[in-house]
Amino acid sequence: MSEDLDALVIGAGPVGLAAALALNALRLRVAVLEADPADRPDRGSRALYLHRDSLRLLDGFVPGLGGQIADFGLLWRARRTLYRGRQVYAETFPRRKANGLPPHTSLRQADTERFLRAAVTAAGVEIVWSAPVHSVSSTAGGVQVSTEDGRTWSAGHVLGADGGRSTVREAVGLALDGERSNAYHVVVDVADEPAGPAERVFHYRHPGLAGRHVLVVPFTGGRQVDLQCFPTDDPSALAEPAGVRRWLPRVLDRAAVDRVMSVSTYPFLQRVTDRFVDGNHRVLLLGEAAHLFAPFGARGLNSGIADADAAAVAVAVATRAASGDRARAAVEEYHRVRSAAAHRNRAAAGAALSHLRPSAWQRARQEIASVLAPVIGSCGSWLERRPYGPRELSGTLPSRY
Repeated sequence: MSEDLDALVIGAGPVGLAAALALNALRLRVAVLEADPADRPDRGSRALYLHRDSLRLLDGFVPGLGGQIADFGLLWRARRTLYRGRQVYAETFPRRKANGLPPHTSLRQADTERFLRAAVTAAGVEIVWSAPVHSVSSTAGGVQVSTEDGRTWSAGHVLGADGGRSTVREAVGLALDGERSNAYHVVVDVADEPAGPAERVFHYRHPGLAGRHVLVVPFTGGRQVDLQCFPTDDPSALAEPAGVRRWLPRVLDRAAVDRVMSVSTYPFLQRVTDRFVDGNHRVLLLGEAAHLFAPFGARGLNSGIADADAAAVAVAVATRAASGDRARAAVEEYHRVRSAAAHRNRAAAGAALSHLRPSAWQRARQEIASVLAPVIGSCGSWLERRPYGPRELSGTLPSRY
């Protein structure tokens, strides 16, 4: 089977689906290949927090899409930070205005994908399921992709959005560079029954969890509990049913173990690909195929959607360019801008990781700030902000913003 396409997206996760919508909005011929079957199992909440800027981009791909996702998602209106069980920071936000997008929305990744898949289908873009990529052959004139069952596709460009173990990245000889921490986090999605408080709570050194940090984030229909393991922990033991039954009630309520929707574990990774494009300027990497960050500040998915927008613009310019030099320059600009953003994101996530894995001096500063927070508000604000890293370094937006 062979199809001549302007672009072929590999991966039907949220970033790949966003890229397909962005390409279609620019009137390019596009299709999506996904290794998993269409009825793949629920993979949990994973990335559940979409910034307003990401919602705006999705609205640009399909008018009203960002608003639909925001309306379904949850805008939590309060956040608290506790240190060893004592509250050191609290803030309540005003209700969402009737018009315009909210500052954020919180929903499970499975729900985000559901909205994006519906939009892709409505746009007439084909998603080919159960199509694991076998090879990617890039030349100066285009790209040919073959799947493990022998089918082939031809396209002007390929957008690799096939995750951290990207087959596309490996096929074109690119690699992720960076660090892998010796610690993990265990993520549990819990259905609310009845609906729990719509507030985000971060616990420094939770007294009921032997001093481990834990983050609780509400989403539509439940809450995500993110337990940050010690380097000496066995994450699989904390994630198995018996382990969850031991520690989860200390964070929520005793009945929470009966409402568990999914459990997963993730390592703390800080890696960015050496190049976002291949040597022929025909293959572009985006999302987790290009970068992996420690999960602080919701940088992964939000920067991936920005990648999708910027990659689609680059491919559109390259496809319509009057010369090969201009086409290559457009794709190279994608690499330059999004690589710089990824390195800023890695630095910001690294600052958060350092704060959560502190030296003795850093730990002493945190202890002092927790004592002073009730009388010096800036100390509480500092403890509130630091687990998510500096926002000014995030670089989640595409270059045109």
